[in-house]
Amino acid sequence: MSRRVVITGIGAVTPLGIGKDIYWKNLLAGKSGVILVDRLDLSEIATRIAAEVRDFSPEQWLEKREARRMDRFAQFAVAASKMALEDAALEITPELAPRVGTHIGSGVGGLNTLEKEAEIGFAKGIGKISPFFIPMMIANMGTGSVARIIGARGPSQTTVTACATSTNSIGDAFWLIREGKADVMVAGGAEAAITPMAMAGFSNMRAMSRRNDDPQRASRPFDRDRDGFILGEGAGVIVLEARDNAMARGAQIYAEVVGYGMSNDAYDMVAPSPSGDGAAAAMRAALEDAGAVPEQVEHINPHATSTPAGDVAETNAVKTVFGKHAKKIAISGTKSMTGHLLGAAGAVELIAAALAIRDSIVPPTINLDNPDDACDLDYVPHVARKLHVEYAMSNSFGFGGHNASVVLRAHHE
Repeated sequence: MSRRVVITGIGAVTPLGIGKDIYWKNLLAGKSGVILVDRLDLSEIATRIAAEVRDFSPEQWLEKREARRMDRFAQFAVAASKMALEDAALEITPELAPRVGTHIGSGVGGLNTLEKEAEIGFAKGIGKISPFFIPMMIANMGTGSVARIIGARGPSQTTVTACATSTNSIGDAFWLIREGKADVMVAGGAEAAITPMAMAGFSNMRAMSRRNDDPQRASRPFDRDRDGFILGEGAGVIVLEARDNAMARGAQIYAEVVGYGMSNDAYDMVAPSPSGDGAAAAMRAALEDAGAVPEQVEHINPHATSTPAGDVAETNAVKTVFGKHAKKIAISGTKSMTGHLLGAAGAVELIAAALAIRDSIVPPTINLDNPDDACDLDYVPHVARKLHVEYAMSNSFGFGGHNASVVLRAHHE
C-alpha cells in the first residue's frame, strides 16, 4: 500500500510572530526576530542575543492549571498543533481518533523546567523538587500533551536527533501515512531552549555569534563575516493527511510530501563532514524516495545555520547532488531571520517551503552582504523573489551527524 500524502494544515509559533500568516509575511519582508536578551543575566558569557518568541500567552491555548504543569516547549507544541488543526478544518471524531497520530519532536525538551528545579534543589533541598518535574521535562511531552489534548489515539512518537529532529518527525509521519498505518499525522517540532545554561553552553563552545551590538544582522548564512548561529525558539506543526481523505472532505492542500531521506555523517560529535557527503546522502535518498531527479528541484530551504563550517559543507553537498543544476536553485536561508530553533527548525522551514510552493514566491536570505567565496550558489540575497516552485527540498542537519531531507511537490490532480 502506497498512498499520496498532503499538507492540509499549518501552525507556527516563531520569533517572527505567532501564526502562519504573520510568520510568512515577516519572512517575505526580510524581518529579523533576533534581539538582545534582557530577561536573563548573560553578563558572564560572550553571546547575549537570541531569537525569542514574544507575546506568547499559553492561556490562549491551555487552561491556566494545565499551562502551569507544562514546560514552555510543550506549550508551544500544543499551540502550534491547535492552530494546524484549525487551519485544516479537521475534527478528530471518536471514529477517526485511532487513525490520527502525533509525531512532535524536541531536541532538548524541558530545559526551562530542568534549570528551575535544579535551582530549587540546590537552594532548598531535593525534597522541594516538584512532583511535576519529570513529566514537564521529558522530551516526549510535546507529543504526549498534544495527543491527549486533541484526542489523537493513533501512532505516537518523539524523535530526538538534535537539529534534524522535526524534519525526521515529519518524514517519519509521512511514511506512516503512505504505508497505511495512519490517515492523519500531526507532526513537527517544538523547542524552548533560550535558558542560561543553553546560552552558556553554546556560547562557550564558540558555536554562536557574538555580534551583540547588532542583533538583527548577527545571523548571516553564507556570508564571509558570519561568526556562528543565533539560538531561537518556537514550534512548527503541520497536519499531514492521506490525499484521498483530504480530497473527499474538500480540504485545502498546501503541497504534497513526496520524498524523505536521512543519513549520518559518522564523522564528529558536533562538526559536519567538510565534504558534505552525509548531507548529500540524505538529499539523494529523499529524491530517490520522491521518484524525482535533481533537475526538477527549483527551491531549497537549507539548514544554513550561519556557522563557518556548516554553510560550506552544505554548499558542497548541494553541488555534489545537483551538479550544474545547483546554480539554478533558489536557496533561502531563513535562519537569517528566525535564528536556529534547534529541534523545531526543520518544521518551521518546511512550512516556509510549502508556502513558497503555494504562493510562488521564495523568501530571502538577509544579511548576505559579502558572500563567502566557498558559498557560490543562488541564496536569494536580501529580497524575496517571485518564482514558480514545482519541487522544493527542506534540509536539516544535527549534532551527532544526523541528516534529514524532505521533498515537497506542488499538488496536482
